[in-house]
Amino acid sequence: MKNKKSLVILIAVLFLVILAGCNSKAKTEESKINKEPYTDQQSLLGTYVQVRIYDDGKKDVLEKAFARVKELGNKITVNEKGSEVDEINEQAGIKPVKVSDDIYPLLKRAYEYSEDSAGGFDMAIGPITQLWHIGFDDARKPSQEEIDQALKLVDYHKVKLNDEDQTVYLEEKGMQLDLGAIAKGFITDEVVKVLKDNGVTTAIVDLGGNVYVLGHSPRGKDMDWNVGIQDPNKARNTVVGTVQESNKTLVTSGIYERFLEVDGKSYHHLFDPKTGYPFDNDIAGVTVITNKSIDGDGLSTAVFAMGVKKGLEYAEGLKDVDVIFVTKDDQVFVSKDIEKVFELGKDSGYTMGDRKDLK
Repeated sequence: MKNKKSLVILIAVLFLVILAGCNSKAKTEESKINKEPYTDQQSLLGTYVQVRIYDDGKKDVLEKAFARVKELGNKITVNEKGSEVDEINEQAGIKPVKVSDDIYPLLKRAYEYSEDSAGGFDMAIGPITQLWHIGFDDARKPSQEEIDQALKLVDYHKVKLNDEDQTVYLEEKGMQLDLGAIAKGFITDEVVKVLKDNGVTTAIVDLGGNVYVLGHSPRGKDMDWNVGIQDPNKARNTVVGTVQESNKTLVTSGIYERFLEVDGKSYHHLFDPKTGYPFDNDIAGVTVITNKSIDGDGLSTAVFAMGVKKGLEYAEGLKDVDVIFVTKDDQVFVSKDIEKVFELGKDSGYTMGDRKDLK
């Protein structure tokens, strides 16, 4: 899947699901939760996808989970024949395109987040992401004239959704949808549905930065998973801190995931729909904790666009949403509801920021 936010995972703000202490079967035989999970990992959607299932006798569900990832990926991928989103882009300014029951709800949610974020997230950002193409071999810094022309086509208001006919129409030729900032969350939620529908109660779904922890940790009855937040400036398995969660999803966005360096300046892949350039603020990475991964995806882009201060205020006004910001000057800020449960790593090299210093 091309042009996906966080899809090519390099030194991004990622998640390390810490399974320390999983050294015995669950205490009660009734639960039938194994010490070691059934695991499969495949390279899909331009990233790695891993599913771990701890329920005894549920190994066959792995195949069903990955089949769902592939099915949805084929419908959403940009610039791939047969993709529903690619068909919508090809018919821009020509005619509406009828889409499947799978994809229409995704498009509706993308439109809602475009509105809720006042355009900080814009589902029609495609002309800009295609122009820069960061993360691909032909990535380049466009001229200002090219950016100005592309920006004329970035406007989610010109995406027309018809609920009755289940069609999508881009009003101007050259417009392009890019659902990379929300697609992985949507697919993660669909995989979780597959697991639940097949009787899985304890599992981890990881779509390269979109993590869902299902049920409770195998460490013991009613124990939360201990989830580590990857340090954006260090090698894998080095964490900034940890939180404990169950039946939650954690989604990251970070400026180190994919970038282009030109004349000594680094340009990351998270674009401001208003300027056509990468967002320029104090954030190195942000983690969003929600009930649904699609919400975490949409919100991670929205709060990244706002910066730390406004992003914290916005997230704290929402129900069942928590955020963790890592700033460029090595400070960590967390939303109020998780201040007591977030543990900063003692040797992380980071400090907890003071909100009074935020501007």
